[in-house]
Amino acid sequence: MRIVEPDEVASWVGKETGVSDWVLIDQERINQFAEVTEDRQFIHIDVEAAKATPFGGTIAHGFLTLGMLSHLAESCLLGVQGVSMAVNYGFEKVRFMTPVRSGQRIRGRFTLVEANERRPGMWMFKYAARIEIEDSPKPALVAEWMFALFS
Repeated sequence: MRIVEPDEVASWVGKETGVSDWVLIDQERINQFAEVTEDRQFIHIDVEAAKATPFGGTIAHGFLTLGMLSHLAESCLLGVQGVSMAVNYGFEKVRFMTPVRSGQRIRGRFTLVEANERRPGMWMFKYAARIEIEDSPKPALVAEWMFALFS
């Protein structure tokens, strides 16, 4: 995470703040997510049955892909000097554009869209978040993701 001075924040609006490393979404991760969420739809966990679908195999849950944002963003978001905590404030938009097939790698790309100091020491940030699939022209997911930062 890059820490910037409060008077530098405005200069980051409209700029990319980071691109994560690639992360493998393998069948084991998909199966574990299915168990934790109790979403055991065959397209995610039944390798043989999923071969007969238009995807040709199993795919990650959309919510697994969405849930990976936290990990992908770790090194990509901005912090503000003097701020001690940031919390997930929610999403304005989330779109699942392309399914992530088992065995593919994803990464996150983040751009700061808005940054407002609501009161001294309390900021609201909105990022354009994009999860890319290696060797795919279309992203897996695009979203507007908001954070509240507190000192």
